[in-house]
Amino acid sequence: MATLLYKLGRFAFRRRGVVVLLWLLALGGAAFAASTAPAPPADTFSMPGTESQKAFDLLKEKFPAASADGASARVVVRAPENSKISDAGPRKEVAALVSDLSKAPEVVRVSDPFSGGAVSEDGTTAYAVVTYDVAAAEVSDRAHDALLQAAADARADGLTVEMGGDAVPVDQALGGTAELIGIGVSAVILILTFGSLLAAGMPLITALIGVGIGISAIGALGSTLGLSSTTTTLAMMIGLAVGIDYALFIVSRYRAEMAEGRDRGEAAGRAVGTAGSAVVFAGLTVIVALAGLAVVNVPMLTKMGLTAAGTVAIAVLVAVTLVPALLGFAPYRVLPRRERKRIAGKPLSARQRRKEEKRAARQRPNLGARWAGFVLRRPAAVLLLGVLGLGAIAAPATRLELGLPGEGTMAPDTTQRKAYDMLSESFGPGFNGPLLVTVEAEDAKAVAGDVAGELSDRPGVAQVGSPTPNEAGDTAIVNVVPETGPTEGTTEELVKTLRGDLHDFGRADDVEVLVSGQTAMFIDFSRTLNDALVPYLALVVGLAFVLLILVFRSLLVPLKAALGFLLSVSAALGVVVVIFQWGWFADIVGVDQPGPIMSTMPIFMIGVVFGLAMDYEVFLVTRMREAYVHGESTRQAVVTGFRYSGRVVAAAALIMTSVFSGFVMEDNDFVRMVGLGLALAVLFDAFVVRMAIIPALFALFGDRAWWLPKWLDRVLPDMDVEGGKLSRRLGAPPHPRPAQEPEYSR
Repeated sequence: MATLLYKLGRFAFRRRGVVVLLWLLALGGAAFAASTAPAPPADTFSMPGTESQKAFDLLKEKFPAASADGASARVVVRAPENSKISDAGPRKEVAALVSDLSKAPEVVRVSDPFSGGAVSEDGTTAYAVVTYDVAAAEVSDRAHDALLQAAADARADGLTVEMGGDAVPVDQALGGTAELIGIGVSAVILILTFGSLLAAGMPLITALIGVGIGISAIGALGSTLGLSSTTTTLAMMIGLAVGIDYALFIVSRYRAEMAEGRDRGEAAGRAVGTAGSAVVFAGLTVIVALAGLAVVNVPMLTKMGLTAAGTVAIAVLVAVTLVPALLGFAPYRVLPRRERKRIAGKPLSARQRRKEEKRAARQRPNLGARWAGFVLRRPAAVLLLGVLGLGAIAAPATRLELGLPGEGTMAPDTTQRKAYDMLSESFGPGFNGPLLVTVEAEDAKAVAGDVAGELSDRPGVAQVGSPTPNEAGDTAIVNVVPETGPTEGTTEELVKTLRGDLHDFGRADDVEVLVSGQTAMFIDFSRTLNDALVPYLALVVGLAFVLLILVFRSLLVPLKAALGFLLSVSAALGVVVVIFQWGWFADIVGVDQPGPIMSTMPIFMIGVVFGLAMDYEVFLVTRMREAYVHGESTRQAVVTGFRYSGRVVAAAALIMTSVFSGFVMEDNDFVRMVGLGLALAVLFDAFVVRMAIIPALFALFGDRAWWLPKWLDRVLPDMDVEGGKLSRRLGAPPHPRPAQEPEYSR
């Protein structure tokens, strides 16, 4: 592996013009293909194998005019104070509102609140349902404008009007602020790390090129493969993250090789041969984690995972080809000024050489080496403190409650949240999460009537509507309103009970009874993710374990890496539960309303954080392995790994933390949740697990950390990630031992 990548790095360095041109052509070609491709399909959501999906498919077939996939808006109106909505004045204004809504583009029908029984018992509040003939993502701007204008006119006439539903446009507070803050902080960290503007800008530029190609390719293939515009979300985030990390590691290794006196082309080849090997295997672990989302069996997540995995593959190719090519255009300018003068400047005079020798003699080990020495002197204390600390922080994760965000969790000043609260106050909390019982039978109306009678006296059921059959009479629907809200555990138990009991009706020949609706769909989605979490974790960790055995030729090192990852993710989830579920420190973070954690949060955190965690593990420990293979003891190899890679790993982790932390300032609670969770997970994993717990374990295990059964050693292919074969082939050690071994490493 190292030898192949060494040759690739030297080729890219020598043929830098051709390599850069090819990448620019790829970027331009992908962008052109994306701009000329048909528009991507609208977002669709499906959960194969669930009762909710089966019911939705049945409704789409049996009630085509109802447009099961069509968008809808629920317009809630409230009369002025001391008035009833049925009074002459308010009633006239409601009629005008319904008329305006009926004339809006793409509207199929609008229900009349008075004829449809949509008036509250106290007579102050009513609602009208607006149904569209297109899905929510396809509602045009003209239709949105007409909806908003009708509501504004009714407000001007004295009514309180708020709207909810997927047809109501959501105010987009995300204006790129978080991304700009993250990129700005990343640039500052890179400048401080490298001491060179050019070296700092190179990882950013190459990462943007890789992401540009990946996102453009997704756009070009969108209509062919059914990739919606939201598919690019995860690809963008992960592509930037790993793109910066991988280029950062290659550039850092190139600078180290140049500092040891290598020729420019040789330094580029060695950087790609050694650091590039780590990049390739780190990328493979990320690809495994993202592609593994397919086991969840939710097509939307599968597409997001596979497209993000493809973007990561592009980031790896960019790192091992484009980065060395760009280094060829500025081989010295990526170095710190002092190193640049020493290598490319005029020869030093005798007096200047003596000053340099004295300065080198006085120079202390860098911060990474000093930290490694501290851990090696006190491994038990560091290990105990790290494990117990993260364990305590992770404890609240045992009380994790999963759900999906709805209008009830939106910011209080949004029209969706106001409409939700008005309906809850006037019609009961369960009104915002009705259940839809679908009956398929030869005489569906009669069977549905029996079902409605069965449900009317059920505990937890507030209201049961009359059966509504289709034109053929073979399918009917019954609307059921629970007594509790859609996110409450009591409602979930009600859905589970109803499904179990109503299946008795389905035992008759040619009769099928299904419980669906948005609330039931959310419950099914959460259950699907819960059921897939353990298989997904086993698949990802298992495959990555095999890859890490190939990289490190050890059983204990991959085991420590996997267990450390679980500890850091659990700790981050613990903090998320404390803030977003329990409401502690909610005012500081700006959480509007505590509630269940988004169902996709654990899956996404595992996929994203696992990839980044294995990046840091591979970057740091491969340098230790490299030193160990070339004769250093395990303790000294730990110091060497931190001396050369500690600063780079710390910079990469700080960059990712800053990028994710920027999203905490956004208005959307889910965005805050994801940003805080990922930022903390990266912080815990990089600085507590990789830089404290892992070196402490190396100190305690010693050379036994690299133990591998002899039979397995003979079976496994030698990937030469540490560059041992490459060094023997080139006939020179890859890095010299220090003149005097520090006392703490003996």
